[in-house]
Amino acid sequence: MIRFKKTNQLIPALVLLAVMMILTGCASTSVERVAVDETIDLSGRWNDTDSRLVSEEMIQDVMNRNWIDTHRHKNSGKNPSVIVGTVRNRSDEHINTQTFVKDLERSLVNSGEVDLVADSGQREEVRTERLDQASHSSEETAKEEGQEIGADFMLQGSINTITDRVDGKQVKYYQVNLELIHMKTHKKVWLGEKKIKKMVKQKKFWL
Repeated sequence: MIRFKKTNQLIPALVLLAVMMILTGCASTSVERVAVDETIDLSGRWNDTDSRLVSEEMIQDVMNRNWIDTHRHKNSGKNPSVIVGTVRNRSDEHINTQTFVKDLERSLVNSGEVDLVADSGQREEVRTERLDQASHSSEETAKEEGQEIGADFMLQGSINTITDRVDGKQVKYYQVNLELIHMKTHKKVWLGEKKIKKMVKQKKFWL
């Protein structure tokens, strides 16, 4: 009777040990370096690929509109100066909109069609440095006040989402809206919209 009792106690312990070994094996970590421009979509959430592709497509669209030629015609052929304002995250998930703003700025600069103006935070830092130069730099190298370029247009917008879920499946719908606003008149000279739709399926594992 004693041996039989010990055997009954040993079987659950072995089963538990086997389960722990399986779970430990499933929790192992593997790291692989990949190209930064490779599309990897693990969760279906907004990611670096979405940010890059949306910014490139929307800037390409705004650059193909006639507001640039209109501005140059009225300003002796000079490029319009643009500042990227706030892009608000109105989605149901955390999105680093600052990364998206930087993607927009890069696409604007690379277009060669506009002059990009620093944002308010950057301007304050530059002004502080300029004041420091006035006190400590030589007269030949110190930068003068009042030489900043004012922006002609501001680009701003929002990121919105709609999520539909049922039985381990979900559809994630993203809509990015951007607006280009004339600083002097507040006239909207361009409205851009980009939509992304993803189907996400979650597999169920049974032990």
